[in-house]
This record gives sequence, structure tokens and C-alpha cells, in this order.
Amino acid sequence: MRVVPHWINGARVEGAGERRLPVWDPATGQQQATVVAATGAEVRAAVRAALDAQPRWRAASLSRRAEVMFRFRDLVDANREQLATLLSAEHGKTVADAAGEIARGLENAEFAAGAPHLLKGGYSEQAATGVDVYSIMQPLGVVAGVTPFNFPAMVPMWMFCNALVAGNTFVLKPSEKDPSVSLLLADLLRRAGLPDGAFNVVQGDKSAVDALLADPDVRAVSFVGSTPVARAVYEAGTRAGKRVQALGGAKNHMVVLPDADVDAAADAAVSAGYGSAGERCMAVSVVVAVGAAGDAIVPAIASRIAKIRVGPATDPDAEMGPLITREHRDRVAGYLAGSGGTVVVDGRETDAARGPGFFLGASLVDDVDTGSAFYTDEIFGPVLSVVRVETYDEALKLVNDNPYGNGTAIFTRDGGAARRFQYDAVCGMVGVNVPIPVPVAYYSFGGWKASLFGDLHMYGPEGLRFYTRTKVVTSRWPDPATSEVDLGFPKVR
Repeated sequence: MRVVPHWINGARVEGAGERRLPVWDPATGQQQATVVAATGAEVRAAVRAALDAQPRWRAASLSRRAEVMFRFRDLVDANREQLATLLSAEHGKTVADAAGEIARGLENAEFAAGAPHLLKGGYSEQAATGVDVYSIMQPLGVVAGVTPFNFPAMVPMWMFCNALVAGNTFVLKPSEKDPSVSLLLADLLRRAGLPDGAFNVVQGDKSAVDALLADPDVRAVSFVGSTPVARAVYEAGTRAGKRVQALGGAKNHMVVLPDADVDAAADAAVSAGYGSAGERCMAVSVVVAVGAAGDAIVPAIASRIAKIRVGPATDPDAEMGPLITREHRDRVAGYLAGSGGTVVVDGRETDAARGPGFFLGASLVDDVDTGSAFYTDEIFGPVLSVVRVETYDEALKLVNDNPYGNGTAIFTRDGGAARRFQYDAVCGMVGVNVPIPVPVAYYSFGGWKASLFGDLHMYGPEGLRFYTRTKVVTSRWPDPATSEVDLGFPKVR
């Protein structure tokens, strides 16, 4: 059986630990590989390699760092097919979906390659007589990223592209459920010219995360996962004096007004609700149908579900793959046996759900009670709930009262209503006739409320700020003949 190694100091390193973690093939239900969970010594070795490499990498010119990122971008582009195939084999998502993930990750490498411009500071000449003041952006040192199973290529690239180009070195702890893509990305960074030790990968689970959080040489931690774990990572990391950004869960609402184009809204709800089997933090999990929209949108969604082809990534016609593990599939299916709504389409009844693998068909639940688990829980699977309300204000209240604030969307032909919604919605990302409003790489990604712990969002301009700290330099080059002792407060006039 294949054993997944670590990547430390520019090379693959076989794990020496005793704990073994399975990597499943979600399409067959069979184990395809084993992860050897990193020991504390192995985590420390990765951090030590990053610490040793950081002075040299920081001293590299901005042009050199940008050049490495340009080369990495080209290597990822040239190896898209290999990356997507490897990703889909471990995660279960279709190859086309995996290729889309790679493409969105590439945007971050392209943004980071603009570092010579993005890392410019400010300069004020003659701030006081003969005094100039300027600011510079400097790296933090060794930083770490802890990434989820649902985007094993894109989310790491959200983190390390900006971190590296800013002059930091990086230790990645990918999900143990689909760990292999991280090693291919590490090798592509090596081939792009990144110095050995500047990027490291430690495989494992919570024990590896705890070791990174406790290591005094790790200056910052980026995390994406569930809200309870995000909160725990944020609290542990900040308690240890680290800078932390921890992105948590979501319960994304898509508001459909009565004037919306029903076909466009239904297409969007199905695409955003069932893409990647609903295992996306930006998936639409609740359709809020306002007034007459409910009677139109529910049958339109149901008719589209009937045409979704569920199957393994090896099936070129498959549109939706399996869930990541049997336990997760069973947990998601368990909601359909509960109360609090009317099950219109039951994904447990599809042929794929009866066969091998961790499949579950797309499910639709109407008339959902907002006190039920259908509404309150982040199901993280192909279960779409429909809540019916009478007015726009009721719909807005649902969005704003929800403890999560990752993303939301509105579907309408009314520009005034759309503008009011983007102004009023208490969420970090808003879509207007766009169901999954994930920003392009030159903006930043992140929610509000229980969807984010920390002050800065991920990637884009805020991502660069997270991985840098500002230093202000005040300089004066006086004529030696004018030098004198002055114990008064420094003057600027």
C-alpha cells in the first residue's frame, strides 16, 4: 500500500511515526494509501528547515521572488491534468471540478507575482526639517498553513503564494484525507527555484496542528475548517503570541425574490448547492424563497436534480462525485431521516447511493423550519433547504440573524433591491445574481461573524498584509556642524 511521505528541506521524507491514517478512495470505499502521522520531532524538523531557509529567502530580491512565483505558475499550468487527476482520485470530485479548483488557485500565484508593486511602502520627504519618514513591509518569518480536505490545491495556494513572495518560509499541514496534491505542489515549487527548506509539508492530524501552534518559531498560522476548530486554533495560536487567521464554517443563503428569472435562479441553486457534492464552505445550503418565488423555484430545482449524473471521477459524464468518507456520507444522509421539512428529492434513493463508495444523491427539502437541524447545522453535503418567507425584510433578517456570515446572494431583476441587499447584508461576501461570490484573487476572501476568527481575510491585499508587518523609519542626515543636544520632545515644525 502506498505510503504518503512528508516534504522537509526540499525532499520527500518517509514518516517515522507509529500512527497510521487511512486515505480512502471515495468512489470505491477502499483504502488507497496510508498517511504516517508526523511526530513532534518531524514537525520540529520542518519548522527548523523553514527557519534556516528564511534569512536567505528574505534576502532574495523582490524580482527574484516574483520570478520564482512566475515559474511556479507556469509549472502548475503545465501540470493541470496531473494535479486534477491526483486531486479527484483522493477527494472524489470530478476531474473537471478539480481542474476548476486548480484554475482558481492559479489566480493567487498570478496575483503574488506582482509583489514588486504590491510590497511597496510609503515615503514622506521633509516630514520635519531635514527629516524623511518611510514605511516598509517586512516578512514575519516562519508561517504555517492548515488546510481542509475540500480544496487540497486551491486553499494552500491561497496561503503560501502570498506568504512566500513576501519573504516568509512556510510549513503546510494538509488534510490527511487527501494529502498527495501537497507533495506535487511542493515539487513544483522546488522546480520553480524556491530554495530548499522554504516550503515544507508535514502530514498528520490534530497532533501536528497542535505542534505547529505550540512551536515558538512559527510566527503566524492560517487555517480553514469548521467553526469549532477555527475558534480553537485562533484561541490557541493567539494565546501563544502568534498572528492567526482562522476561517470557519458557513450557512450560505440565496434569496430569490418574486421578480427573479426562475430558470436562472434554479440553475444557480443547483450548481451552487450540489457542486463538489456540497462540500464547499461557499456552497448555497439555503434558498430563501420570497412570496410567490417558492412555488416556482422548488419544482424547477427538482426537475434539474433528476438530470444530475452522479458517479466516480473516472466517468467522464459524471457531474457530481462521492463524499469524502463513509462516516461523513452517513452523517449527511442522517439529516434526511429527521424532521423539520418536507423531503422533495431524497438522495438516498439514487442508484449511486446504493452501490460501493461514499455516494449520496442530491437532496431537496422544502418548507424547512428555521429551528430544525436542516437549517441550523452546516450539513456540508448535497442537501439543499428551502425556507419560505413573505417579504424581503423577513429574508434579510434570516441572513443577518444567522450566526455565520460567510457569503450570501440575491436573485432579482430589481437593481434597487439588489443594491439595498448588498448594503444591508451582514456577510463578508455578497453575490448579486451570482450564487457563489468567491472574490477574484486581487480582492480578498473571508466571512464575518462565526465564519472568521481574526482581523484579516485570506489572499489578495489582506492576505499580503497578514503575512507582513510594517516598519516605519524616520531618518535625518544633518550637517555635523548643526548637531546639538536637545532634551525636548521631537519637533516636526
